[in-house]
Amino acid sequence: MRIALLTEGVHSVPQRPAGPSADWCGRLVEGLPEHEFERYLLLAGEAGPDGPDRPGLRTLALRGPRPAGRRPGAVRRRHYARAYEQLVRALVLPNAREGFAPGLHRLAELAREDGALPAFLASGHAHAVLERTWRSPGADTAAGQPLVRDVLVAGDLLEQCLRPLAADWYGEGAGGLGGADLCHVVGGGPAALPALVAKERYGVPFVLTEHGLHLREQYLGYRQAPYRWPVRALLLSFFRLLTAETYRQAALLTPGSGYDREWQLRCGARPERIRVVYQGLPAVARPPAGPEPEQPTLVWAGRLEPAADPELVLHAFARIRAELPAARLVMHGPEGLPGYRAHCLAVADRLGVAGQVEFPERPCSAAEVWGGGTVAVFSARSLPRPRPLADAMLSGRALVATDVGVAREVVGPTGLLVPPCDPAALAVACLALLGDEERRARLGLAGRLRAQERFAVEPVTAAFREVYLELVSQWPAFPAVERRPGAVPRPFARPAEYWVAGEEEQGPAIAGTAARGAGAMARVP
Repeated sequence: MRIALLTEGVHSVPQRPAGPSADWCGRLVEGLPEHEFERYLLLAGEAGPDGPDRPGLRTLALRGPRPAGRRPGAVRRRHYARAYEQLVRALVLPNAREGFAPGLHRLAELAREDGALPAFLASGHAHAVLERTWRSPGADTAAGQPLVRDVLVAGDLLEQCLRPLAADWYGEGAGGLGGADLCHVVGGGPAALPALVAKERYGVPFVLTEHGLHLREQYLGYRQAPYRWPVRALLLSFFRLLTAETYRQAALLTPGSGYDREWQLRCGARPERIRVVYQGLPAVARPPAGPEPEQPTLVWAGRLEPAADPELVLHAFARIRAELPAARLVMHGPEGLPGYRAHCLAVADRLGVAGQVEFPERPCSAAEVWGGGTVAVFSARSLPRPRPLADAMLSGRALVATDVGVAREVVGPTGLLVPPCDPAALAVACLALLGDEERRARLGLAGRLRAQERFAVEPVTAAFREVYLELVSQWPAFPAVERRPGAVPRPFARPAEYWVAGEEEQGPAIAGTAARGAGAMARVP
């Protein structure tokens, strides 16, 4: 079948030498060669000159100069203004939320007809609509009254968020979303907009995969965004309503953990449409770490910032040193906030353990990080993603983590969990493992086997093979085939006979015969 992969990223070309297998989508495409994938990438930066020319990849820049296009005429401008006002009313008026989806689809319809949506959204007329609606009676201004500069900034940000509605990705021909059997959105947010349009216009179902919830990331990111609070509130309202509409329209949601599943349920997703599929990690084939260091060593890895709570480890380590003077602590990771490494060094010095704490500045691989310690330690106040824990478990080292986020789900009975912000409990757990070599070995092996079972790549590929076939089998056949003479619906990129041919070289010939047969059947009245 033909599957459209919709993602959001930073680069149009992989930055690592491993090629397409270096990212999750690449591994999925490689693992399902029986399907025909077309990738659609929303770039956080400007599209490079090599992006649109790559076969099987179409790109659209969400930042930078707006796409070229003429402005709508007076009559069309009124149509755009009504649709845009309906969308903005949904963002700022609590009793107008139901107008969000109709406003989106009306703007997308107008953009398909004349391509003038980006020019309209950047015009003074659109800013006037936004200002009038934002300041209308009953508008939610709990974050403050919008100023003129807020209107200009929010208008530009909304134009960037809505750019996918004006992309040239829609249509029923080759490379168009209307010609796909299924859309697979990876990440959510603006990447879901083309899938919503394709479903509305062509009836193409879509599945949504989130390995880190887009809405949660927006809430965290906008806390430090360089905008005034009214702008932040408006944009968060947009992402909140977009997320709710995406969850409502998706045929299936495949979060990367049960923890993310709970978030999706709180955002309005229906439980029968959710299926947890853990993110496959190539590191499952990595050999276990070698012998433990001679000196008892705690290893911590993460961003040096308050959310990761490295100070908790330092306070716990001071207690550990009182019981085990030979212990040392190694803390890997970049600064999340400027000057935070110096702050941690000052805390270590105040606690009297600065000489036994090391902050390596050279970046190391996950295998090197965890292999250099006796016990792996996580102290974060929030652990929304399984991957850091899984990387540590794959090393075969025993693990101690705060009981937050996905920790209990990922670690299970193979490690020790302690309450967050409790240095005494963290110290007791670390001392228990540092003093028991047999227990460390048992838990380390159990953790490695658990991570290999849950995060292997092959089960992920098999899960999505089943998901694709299940969804397409339940959806109306050929929703977007043009009603014109000679149109031939193709349900799959290759028929089943291609894969069961007696000899490998017979596959393409059989596929061609089957395709000609399908065409003949399609022309029968």
